[in-house]
Amino acid sequence: MIGTSSEELLEALDPQQRIAARALLGPVCILAGAGTGKTRAITHRIAYGVATGVYSPGRVMALTFTSRAAAELRSRLRPLGAGGVAARTFHAAALSQLNYFWPQVIGGEAPRIVENKARAIAHAAETLRLRVDTATLRDVAAEIEWRKVSNLSLADYELKARTVRTMPSNLSVEQMIELQERYEALKDERRQLDFEDVLLATAGMIEIEPSVAIQVREQYRFFVVDEYQDVSPLQHHLLQLWLGDRRDLCVVGDASQTIYSFAGASADFLLDFPRRHESATVVTLEQNYRSTPPIVASANRLMRGRPGALTLHSAASDSDAVADTPPEPTVTAYRHDLDEAAGVAAEIARLVESGTPPQDIAVLYRINAQSAPLEQALTAAGVSYQLRGATRFFDQPDVKRAVMELRAASVSISDEPLFKSVSDVLRSRGWTQVPPEGVGAVRDRWESLNALIGLAESMPAGTTFRQFTDELMERQSSQHEPTVRAVTLATLHSAKGLEWPAVFIVGVSEGLLPISYASGLEGVDEERRLLYVGITRARERLQLSWAAAGIRRGAARTASRFLAETGIRSVDAD
Repeated sequence: MIGTSSEELLEALDPQQRIAARALLGPVCILAGAGTGKTRAITHRIAYGVATGVYSPGRVMALTFTSRAAAELRSRLRPLGAGGVAARTFHAAALSQLNYFWPQVIGGEAPRIVENKARAIAHAAETLRLRVDTATLRDVAAEIEWRKVSNLSLADYELKARTVRTMPSNLSVEQMIELQERYEALKDERRQLDFEDVLLATAGMIEIEPSVAIQVREQYRFFVVDEYQDVSPLQHHLLQLWLGDRRDLCVVGDASQTIYSFAGASADFLLDFPRRHESATVVTLEQNYRSTPPIVASANRLMRGRPGALTLHSAASDSDAVADTPPEPTVTAYRHDLDEAAGVAAEIARLVESGTPPQDIAVLYRINAQSAPLEQALTAAGVSYQLRGATRFFDQPDVKRAVMELRAASVSISDEPLFKSVSDVLRSRGWTQVPPEGVGAVRDRWESLNALIGLAESMPAGTTFRQFTDELMERQSSQHEPTVRAVTLATLHSAKGLEWPAVFIVGVSEGLLPISYASGLEGVDEERRLLYVGITRARERLQLSWAAAGIRRGAARTASRFLAETGIRSVDAD
């Protein structure tokens, strides 16, 4: 689409998205419900700003929260003629500035980033003669991260610790404060910063050094922040420093998808945006292009009356293109976790056998421990699966070697069709046009190599071998993974931002969803939003289930309180 006129860019948008795209200056708040095309809206908005000359590409910063999301923004902006726009995570943008300005402000190279926070905390605990086990170390690390992203000093944190925070097991407030002080001192001695310090140090330099503030604000004039409901007080503070006294900020988000409050995220910044920014343009996107009407209706019922909740309207309900009645979501009750896993695996096997590609199916759950019986059941059913959040695609040894060999071959091969060049290299790694029988390590390797083949086939016509490997290197650096022919197993948290034609949500019972430690109305509401995120990942088929008993004896359960609110009908287990 490079070379597309500004008005042609707008033709790809619906009326509300078009309003958002035309609002190029001043504060803009886009309230975008699940599946309403928010990424399309903001990328076309940026491209429209570039095409009309309002934006200079090098002065636009698009911010998001994961490397994958940033890579997705970049991949969408390039064909729209806005490839020069920076799309980064908050941390990547801050780290770049920190490395650039540290030699000028402090002198010497910037400190190294702590690779393992828990190990550093363990060293600090040893010097204080505190005994902390591995689980407690993780909890202490999470508490340190919460303090920093909440932009609290140790003194401010101590007040919270004595009133509303629960300390990691066996640690008093005094020990927790002393441990944090020793941890910070240890980092200073080693000239190290942790992940959160990157934002704190960058903010500090902009606040203290006028020359740094001037240079930063001269570089970037227009800001777009995706998933604004996930912003933390620290990120919000840094964003305000980047802006200075300017007003050209566009934020996009959905309060109903706030699922990281435990990590410091706050939807208040999104909901209060019109009050904080006078004369802000507020655009609401509620036309859902992802899910069928029954799925949208279930999501709406779950969130009805909640603060900031949007009412989604299914585009499919107004479309003549939908010839068949879409399947209604269902809820199935099982006697036992193992029965639930076997029932879900059997249904997935039937879907795959009837022609549904396995990569079009996901099984979502609340905690990682729920995956074990599902893995066993899918293996027994002969269905390939991948665990989201396990070894990253580009970190797999077979994939690493394949990418290296493709890169090396691309230097000397230039005039062959792309598919031939790529397939010739991957055949030497074990890829064949016909997949191996069954499941296991050999099939897993084939699926990974076949995903690289799929990437080659999806490249635009005329792409050279070298351009393809350039794309692979870009994807490798940003962990922008290709699609593998396997059912996805994922926690509800890690499924955010993704979608599948068929989604199974398991373990929808009291104690799991909402989780047992969700306390008070705020904690339970966060769990409700988590289920809402899961429901809205589904395009066509949605099946929820729960088990009356867990693997351990005596772990009796009841159906989640949320199920009745969704209005989804119950069906009997086979």
